Amino acid sequence: MPFSRPLLPDLINRTRNDVISRLSNPDILRRSDAEVYTQALAGVAHALYGYLDWLSTQLIYDTAETAMLERWASIWGITRNPATQAIGTVTFTGSAGAVIPLGTILTAFDNVWYETTSEVIFTGTTIAAPIVAVGTGLSGTRTAGQTLTLLSPIAGVQNTAIATALTGGSDIESDDALRTRFLTRVKQSPQGGSKADYVNWALGITGVTRAWCYPLEGGAGTVTVRFMMDNTYSNGIPLSGDITNVSNALAILKPVTANLTVAAPIAVPLNFTISGLNPSTADVKLAITQSLSALITQEASPGGTIYLSHIREAISIAYGEVDHVLISPSTNVVNTTGNISTMGTITWA
Repeated sequence: MPFSRPLLPDLINRTRNDVISRLSNPDILRRSDAEVYTQALAGVAHALYGYLDWLSTQLIYDTAETAMLERWASIWGITRNPATQAIGTVTFTGSAGAVIPLGTILTAFDNVWYETTSEVIFTGTTIAAPIVAVGTGLSGTRTAGQTLTLLSPIAGVQNTAIATALTGGSDIESDDALRTRFLTRVKQSPQGGSKADYVNWALGITGVTRAWCYPLEGGAGTVTVRFMMDNTYSNGIPLSGDITNVSNALAILKPVTANLTVAAPIAVPLNFTISGLNPSTADVKLAITQSLSALITQEASPGGTIYLSHIREAISIAYGEVDHVLISPSTNVVNTTGNISTMGTITWA
């Protein structure tokens, strides 16, 4: 029989009845000492019941909250992935001999700050300098070609610079993501390099949100790992620097005889055409877009299939949707080896 936490009024009534049963005169005035005792004792009991109720959730892996979840996970060797800083390079234009000092601050259009990590001296009209985001998190990631601006002018150097892709920035791992990795570790014990081991190792690397392992894909003794970084890039596809980081991390963990290849899936945007939407409002369209995007994130895999029935269901369960006609795709979406479906565009016919 499940435990039912009593409500405060119930505890007050129970305590009052208990006190009355022990008094020679059972008539208690509203402001009598006995009534005060009753209220105070019931309040203490209510707080204790609340603590026990909270504690019961901390004793189980799948309901433990932040501090207890981290403690449980640490016993199994799982730690929360920290927030990281985005890094890359930026190209300045200036005059020969001009110096860009270590720690020079640049800002992006959204006021995210970066700083140079070494001093550079112009030998020509352009020079590249390594930079790192001042703060941690996804906000520091950038696609190639974005303009950064010097916070303070430097003599002989143009005020703006062009950045390469700035990668590696990620937010601190959420409780849900940590819990998923932890429960997977509990259910799937390490086996010295099994298919599940490679997936779990990859998911333990900061920024990796999905991973797949393909034993023998390249022949005897080979292992191929593909992964996604959904919280870092809009389409989730990792860049070359991310592939290098994951490859280096897995090289430490893999069996010495395994011939490991780490690769990014090839994005295949999945476009949709929907007609007869009812009601055809901006809110419903947004809800459908979010539902389809969630479906792709949940079910897409390299070389995998997204079923037409699941696409129709994702549209139908979107908040506010009453009716629709899915024109495209008209069949199951099947990808070839290494290709993965990513969210494309929706045409509202």
